Amino acid sequence: MTLVRLQSQATTTPKIRAAIQASADPAWMVGERFGISEQTVLKWRHRDSVEDRSHTPHRLQTTLTPAQEVVAVALRKTLLVSLDDFLAVVREFLNPNVSRSGLGRCLRRHGVGNLRELKVKEARPKHSAFKAYAPGYLHIDVKYLPQMADQTSRRYLFVAIDRATRWMFIGIYSNKTAANARRFLRDLERACPLHIRTILTDNVLCAERLVDLASDHCRIEVSRHV
Repeated sequence: MTLVRLQSQATTTPKIRAAIQASADPAWMVGERFGISEQTVLKWRHRDSVEDRSHTPHRLQTTLTPAQEVVAVALRKTLLVSLDDFLAVVREFLNPNVSRSGLGRCLRRHGVGNLRELKVKEARPKHSAFKAYAPGYLHIDVKYLPQMADQTSRRYLFVAIDRATRWMFIGIYSNKTAANARRFLRDLERACPLHIRTILTDNVLCAERLVDLASDHCRIEVSRHV
């Protein structure tokens, strides 16, 4: 005997569904005959079977790979934004299918789940006065990423954040060279929806290499953030 799965709120039986699929009458007429909506009739006419489909997602939510987790932790410490905002960043740059709960577990596992505590740990010296920034005022930082077991060297995370809009852009490179700095700036200019006016960085080595590129990117004023 073949067992047919039925949803608890199903309005039709396998026998009715088979009759719907076999009938050539108009959908409204079949609906009146069985006391169901025309939409239900059309739904079963387009099915190849009389069984209910499973409500379980065909593609389960994926989690971050170990390498992606390393980048996520570095970004979390740099951005210091809410979980929902951070989820949007991770989906944009690392994994479009990661779930909110999966990301939250990842952050807690690495000790960066509590944003309030993290802000205290990562607190920077306060400026003497508040300064408002116009869009296009970008801060660039470079972070070392821990070397993974399957990697032969460490990688570097380049992060650019617009201080006014919080728009951001990232790049991951195998080394911190002038060529990669040039590549990052080129990709940043292409991706940025804003007119880039100023680039700040508190990374000395990064600043030196960005200064070398100022002539190539004449609309970018490079200065060191103190």
